[in-house]
Amino acid sequence: METWVKNRRDAPQDLFAAEAAGLEWLHVDGGVPVVEVRAVDEQSITLSRLSRGTPTQTFAERFGVELTRTHSAGASGFGASPGGYSGQCYIADVPLSCDLVPTWGRFYGEQRVLPFAHQSGLGAEQMQVFDALASRLIDGVFDDEAPPARLHGDLWSGNVMWTPAGVVLIDPSAHGGHPITDLAMLSLFGAPFLETILHTYESESTFLPPQWRSLIGLHQVYPLLVHAVLFGGGYADQAVRIARSYL
Repeated sequence: METWVKNRRDAPQDLFAAEAAGLEWLHVDGGVPVVEVRAVDEQSITLSRLSRGTPTQTFAERFGVELTRTHSAGASGFGASPGGYSGQCYIADVPLSCDLVPTWGRFYGEQRVLPFAHQSGLGAEQMQVFDALASRLIDGVFDDEAPPARLHGDLWSGNVMWTPAGVVLIDPSAHGGHPITDLAMLSLFGAPFLETILHTYESESTFLPPQWRSLIGLHQVYPLLVHAVLFGGGYADQAVRIARSYL
């Protein structure tokens, strides 16, 4: 089988180990297929090479079903690292906290919204918006009955590979969280047959709250702040506008 190597001599500690652990954890019977890890060390990860295929509605429907199964495999708690992994977690090459907490709102507010808002170079008035949103999250305003899901964690369209056999996932930021987070990330920058994927997922899932689509923006605040940290531009302003709508 052909392979593909990602390597970086200046890779942050555990960057590739975290990716390998996430891919192994996301390998769930009946779930979305993930790229195979062939080898990993501190400066590289060797993966099976994937062939590009054409997105189809049939593949999109299957992806929606399989994603519910991946999520339903669960996690030990909100904020959980991939099972058995104890190193640093990342999104791209930005370090993440992955500490177990009892509720999703507390996890999202304390470990995702506030840290990245502080790193985004926002002014005091803008930070007040995120402080207020984090308070509501921590107070449980947006919590529901969904148990911790096994998330890809960086499920934008570039990490969803359409192969001749269907969708295969790559490059995760895997952790225990709320299932809407993956759906929101997928929706943020668009994807082929997005509405088919979302509708099929909704039909198969038993954990989505009835008003889940109205919460997609809430779950997009974090990836927008990550983009603000990485790329600047208007991402921070977009995150502020969305965050303000949930106050």
